[in-house]
Amino acid sequence: MPHQPAASAPLHSAFAPLWRSLGLPEDALSRLALPGQARGFASSFAVVPAAQLSAAAAALAATEIEQLRRPDLPAQSVAVDAQHAAFEASGYFTLGGEQPDMWAPISGLYACGQAVGAPGWVRIHANFDHHRDGALALLGLPTGPDTERAAVEQALQHWRADDLETQAVAKGLPIAAARSTAQWQALGHEQVLALQELVAITRIGDAPPLAWPSLGDGQRPLAGLRVLDLSRIIAGPVAGRTLAAHGADVMLVNGPHLPNIEAIADTSRGKRSAQVDLRMAGGKKVLRDLAAQSHVFLQAYRPGALAAKGFAAQDVAQMRPGVVVAELSAYGWQGPWAGRRGFDSLVQTATGIQEDEARARGQNKPRPLPVQVLDYSAGFLLACGIQAALLRQAREGGSWQVRVTLAGVARWLRSLGPVAVQAQEWDQPRPDITPYLETVDSGFGRMRAVRHCAVLARTAPGWERAAMPPGTDAPHW
Repeated sequence: MPHQPAASAPLHSAFAPLWRSLGLPEDALSRLALPGQARGFASSFAVVPAAQLSAAAAALAATEIEQLRRPDLPAQSVAVDAQHAAFEASGYFTLGGEQPDMWAPISGLYACGQAVGAPGWVRIHANFDHHRDGALALLGLPTGPDTERAAVEQALQHWRADDLETQAVAKGLPIAAARSTAQWQALGHEQVLALQELVAITRIGDAPPLAWPSLGDGQRPLAGLRVLDLSRIIAGPVAGRTLAAHGADVMLVNGPHLPNIEAIADTSRGKRSAQVDLRMAGGKKVLRDLAAQSHVFLQAYRPGALAAKGFAAQDVAQMRPGVVVAELSAYGWQGPWAGRRGFDSLVQTATGIQEDEARARGQNKPRPLPVQVLDYSAGFLLACGIQAALLRQAREGGSWQVRVTLAGVARWLRSLGPVAVQAQEWDQPRPDITPYLETVDSGFGRMRAVRHCAVLARTAPGWERAAMPPGTDAPHW
């Protein structure tokens, strides 16, 4: 068992209630170490502990699955280093020696309302072309890649931030007005989140326990368990990638017509990569056949999108009695903001996190967190919840649903308490990332990316499959 440094004791205090809320065994807590301190990720929020705790939850859950499958083996200890967790949550990777630009030119934060006497801030998420063109059209600007950021800045001088957000939401566009924490809480959605578990696990059907393939010596805990991963933007893919790191057979399923972001090269590590067209009857049959042979059906589309195509959680449970259906959304399925489109940066903006971060540094302009920790923590937590549900399925039977929201993770991040940042720490350089990287040939080119941050005593997490472009693999197990 790795030595647990005294400095990690507060982290264990934060970890224990999360672990218990999932119905996972108390004695596992003694096998967890959370060592280290991270430099170069200063924040008034506990961003590094959030990444560290959530990755540890997924890893410790994997050891519980191994215990169920191989009771003859001693339970593994788990350690997650703070600096390593921070680097994984940074999403750093290079292709051919170049670090891809993760943001489209007009994505980002804008001042607005000066011309109408209502100054405020909005954040536009325009990494997909249809979101970019929708935002430009709403602002009365020419659509397409040639419209420059300066034109958007000028157009926004004639808008109130909240008016733009309201009209954007009506059109299904991912745009959020910046709020203070008090303003966010006054909307009433935070109160809805407070009534929900951070990781909600619900039985949605009856089924006998599914037979799992035998686990051989030296295999990772999730070897042979099949996961369908229907997700494209960071949190969902991170969940699938984390399960793959612990041995699961993960198939990423894209639509041939759907756009992706540059991060797909990083988040596809360890996965098969197939395409299925749900616009076609034949594509729906292919996905039904895949689901009928899967242990986990993971999706992160906007609430209702897959249900409209016949793949609601209950539908999947009929296709595969005993399945675990995992779902992730920005704001959830109930409450005044239910179903609203959102991404990590937008949830930070809307819920007051970025305003609080700015004030901690003595600034007025909303300031993003140093990493997209809502995405990465949500992904790790969803991976943990999936494994907790798999354990229930194996012991009790039933079909299960697991849900996580970015807004719920934002609320959890606040619950970890504020962090006091010294003036010099805001600009502290990050240490050398090289010791945390692995270099592999992928279908996207020569890749250098961060290894998974969890360390298990016996089965080292990792990815046997190189990341490949969508459609490389056939859509069958």
